[in-house]
Amino acid sequence: MLNRIRETRKNESGFTLIELLIVIVILGVLAGIVVFAVGAFNNDGKAAACKSDVKNVEIAQEAFYAKGDPHVYAGSVGALVTANYLKEAPATSEGISTDTTGAVAHTCAVA
Repeated sequence: MLNRIRETRKNESGFTLIELLIVIVILGVLAGIVVFAVGAFNNDGKAAACKSDVKNVEIAQEAFYAKGDPHVYAGSVGALVTANYLKEAPATSEGISTDTTGAVAHTCAVA
């Protein structure tokens, strides 16, 4: 009976601790690469959203000027919202400013 147990143990195959540790390290490296790749996509999305917000404020600023009886530009993004040229202030509005010369300035990173 003891010989049969020894014979059965010889035929068993499995992974060693070193093999399992190597697989865990490889999976950790791959997970790290994915996390950094997703972060880059997020930054691209924020830049695109800011660029879109700047363009919307520019268009609203021109509409404000064109429809105004005395042709003047809005002094702020809030004035464009109050005059219903923008439905609401853009999400990145703290980085976007306007003045009475018609210029739209922004501090967000637009690619």
